Amino acid sequence: MAKRTGVDGIMIIDKPGGITSMDVVRRVKRASGLKKVGHGGTLDPVATGVLPICLGQATRMMDYLVDGKKEYRGLVELGVETDTYDSAGQVTARTDPSGISAARVEAALDRFKGEIDQVPPMYSALKREGKRLYDLARSGVQVDLEPRRVMVEDISLESYESPLASVSVKCGRGFYMRSLAHDLGAELGVGGNLKALVRTRSGPFSLEDALSLDAAEEGLASGRFAGMVHAPDSVLASLPAVVLERGAAQLARQGQPIPQGAGLPPARRGQRARSYGADGEFIALLVFDIAGSQWRPEKVFSFTYLEDS
Repeated sequence: MAKRTGVDGIMIIDKPGGITSMDVVRRVKRASGLKKVGHGGTLDPVATGVLPICLGQATRMMDYLVDGKKEYRGLVELGVETDTYDSAGQVTARTDPSGISAARVEAALDRFKGEIDQVPPMYSALKREGKRLYDLARSGVQVDLEPRRVMVEDISLESYESPLASVSVKCGRGFYMRSLAHDLGAELGVGGNLKALVRTRSGPFSLEDALSLDAAEEGLASGRFAGMVHAPDSVLASLPAVVLERGAAQLARQGQPIPQGAGLPPARRGQRARSYGADGEFIALLVFDIAGSQWRPEKVFSFTYLEDS
């Protein structure tokens, strides 16, 4: 499709440590002057790495980024537990982990592969009765949290030098690396916390795509940012693409279903596709409704683009 970028697009920031994801959003807002800016998946202050920042109408892509697959490289410190499950928290317990071998760590990690039940950290942005869990935790309120089903596609031990284990993870939505560090320590009987974390991939975006926050701010403030912004539909790159005839394109722009005979192939229930006009303009995300044997727009887009410079 057309390789265009613009004010409605996605910047990939290599988030520095020591600041929140919302701090990054605020800095991008100030530099760009845009009102609509959001991020595609929270990274804790301790963490660094891939943080997609959505600009303008591309904020409507945030849900797809949050739902997308993630890859992380975490450094787990065995023998030390904290209240936040990471190195930013208060130490709650210490144990000697010197008897733990790399083979034992690898064997323990295998138990976290596939679909697993994971209890999120109490210090998290999840809500209970309208209040953030971290606010409740700071107020001394304890909440019994239910485990959530999460997917771990792959998990491996990259290196181990007691008490530090470098762990690589490919996972789906809702997985907490801090909980993994805590649970791994519990599995080994010595406790653990997440000492450091890098997100190496979010959806289709990797660290190789990422800009420093300073470079992003400079480009946005100067207006020379076209080459820094990914087209909004790049989030959906894994979906098939279809080009709509004029009549079908008009229906899609109006949010109307596209009847049979409009040049689109039948598909399985719930299948999604990116749709474009004849000029390459991204129009809508379509979903196939098997009951009506037709495609219908799930979300319609209208973007303002700047040509690549």
